[in-house]
Amino acid sequence: MISKNKLKYYSSLARKKDRDIQKKFIAEGLKTIEEGLGSSYSCEVVLVTAEYENTYGEFPRKYNVPIETVEEKDFSKLTDTVSPQGIAAVFNYPKAKDVNKIKSGLIVCLENIADPGNLGTIIRNCDWFGVTDIVLSKNCADPFSPKTVRSSMGSIFHVNIYDETELSTFLEIYKKKSYRVLCADTEGEDLYSFQAEGNSILILASEAHGPSVDVLRLSDHRITIPRYGKAESLNVASASAILLSCFATKL
Repeated sequence: MISKNKLKYYSSLARKKDRDIQKKFIAEGLKTIEEGLGSSYSCEVVLVTAEYENTYGEFPRKYNVPIETVEEKDFSKLTDTVSPQGIAAVFNYPKAKDVNKIKSGLIVCLENIADPGNLGTIIRNCDWFGVTDIVLSKNCADPFSPKTVRSSMGSIFHVNIYDETELSTFLEIYKKKSYRVLCADTEGEDLYSFQAEGNSILILASEAHGPSVDVLRLSDHRITIPRYGKAESLNVASASAILLSCFATKL
């Protein structure tokens, strides 16, 4: 059974400050952990309740990683879900990559996406459409928060995340590399008639505030998903799926 000190240590990873100090984060749920264990991420430990181990214990053991058993009453300290599955894992942060050395044909940039659920869903959508490089502005949600990781459904382990990025500087550098900057906005060119070609950066901004002045200044095109009903706006995660379904197949 896990010691109190270890429980306290693992529980501290619920806080961003401690995650950044330790360079580790917690993932929970069978699907997400399975994706993590099958990826290049390094796993420190898998944490299970006795009930889970007795029923599904064969799953984590086949990956030859350390396993710790946690009492049912303590497991809730490791997760933020109402009804946890009884399995969580601690993963190390990936090795930092240079944001100025991306070579993908389509890069997704997120500006001020504060909701971790939206961020996780966008990461999942990017993974689905084959986008591997996602650049986050300084005011985005933490990509390794429990809710972001959970919402990504394991896709966090399949993409490259570049967070805390100064977007205006990043965009200026990549425009010099002949990337076109496409900014999703409520007003702009119709998505379905826009001709996508060449290396591109797709920017998605906060629903509440929209793209910043600097981002609009550096954008080559504003792209709009046409509206046929009366809804005031479209959820940014939903918008990302629509936009990526068009751009990912054209670039």
